[in-house]
Amino acid sequence: MAERTIGVVGGGIVGLAVARELTERHPGTRVVVLEKEDRLGAHQTASNSGVVHAGIYYAPGSLKAELCTRGRLLLREYCRERGLPYDECGKLVVAIDPAELPRLDALEANARANGVPGLRRVAGRDLTDVEPHAAGLVALHSPATAITDFPTVAAAFGADVERAGGEVRLATTVTGVRRGVGAVEVATDRGPHRFDRLVVCAGLHADRVSRLADGVDGPRIVPFRGEYLAVSAAKRDLVRGMVYPVPDPRFPFLGVHFTRRVSGYLEVGPNAVLGLRREGYRRRDVSLADVRSMVTWPGFWRMARQHWRTGVGEVRGSLSTRAYLAAASRYVPEIGPADVVRSRAGVRAQAVDRDGSMVDDFRIEGADGITTVRNAPSPAATSSLAIAQHVVDRMGL
Repeated sequence: MAERTIGVVGGGIVGLAVARELTERHPGTRVVVLEKEDRLGAHQTASNSGVVHAGIYYAPGSLKAELCTRGRLLLREYCRERGLPYDECGKLVVAIDPAELPRLDALEANARANGVPGLRRVAGRDLTDVEPHAAGLVALHSPATAITDFPTVAAAFGADVERAGGEVRLATTVTGVRRGVGAVEVATDRGPHRFDRLVVCAGLHADRVSRLADGVDGPRIVPFRGEYLAVSAAKRDLVRGMVYPVPDPRFPFLGVHFTRRVSGYLEVGPNAVLGLRREGYRRRDVSLADVRSMVTWPGFWRMARQHWRTGVGEVRGSLSTRAYLAAASRYVPEIGPADVVRSRAGVRAQAVDRDGSMVDDFRIEGADGITTVRNAPSPAATSSLAIAQHVVDRMGL
């Protein structure tokens, strides 16, 4: 019997987790990862906040809720087995205004429905027992929310794939996908490949590569640049774990927050500024092709008409450190503009439907031997091992 071959497009944490699951569950299958960059996890995996989410935010019954809950446990076990960083430093979601209390109540009900472990409500007078320098009316404390180093985790997944006999081909850009007779033919800038099955986990280019594979246009990826501030060494220890605002349910973003890194650094961010390039980490980065992709999509204009005021505010914060930090300082008043410096930035691949809605849940589709992961924003890194199980389950191998 001929050896079965499966291709995975994308060497980010989700693609690598899928490849790893395939090699573990189906030994003897040849698995090939195709990654266009010269390193693994170069984009969203490398530039996220490192937070392992506990499932507070996601609609009960959604894929996000299910896979985040399972994925966190799988990731914690994996990190402990491999000696990788994993610190359950905990998170406070803080309400500072009475108008936020109904949203905090709804968030608590959501989190309890999702079985978030150890969740408790903390009165304002008791906030300092958890975070000595935090301020607010009331908060939710999630002690199981953790931090890790996702690029290191992704590298370990890649090593697992190769150890099991799989291949990871870097600097290999997919340029075409065609269903052949009993196979999927993939063209790349380094030659053709022929697979029995194909999985597309292309992150910032998920819509483009998925469209090559199945001809379906939409949802379209709209990039949002998330900028971080680094807190000075003198104030770094004012936050023990994480301090978050109560999120606005109209948006899939969680708001500017304080996050400790496994390196010991403390960051503020990210914001969410509309990007003009999918891999644009600087304000001046522009891609005409990426701009054209946005402005020719009806959903982009519908989204922009609905949320332009919020977008203006995000740009203001991007241009002014004082404006950026104005909201965050309400949660930790001792950290002000003089205590931070501009740091790194990441880009979030936000899928937008034709009607202008920002796709919130994971969107994973499949037909005729091709599986496409069209939307996998946060908590995709937390959920990566569970997403991999879900993808491989539905492939019906």
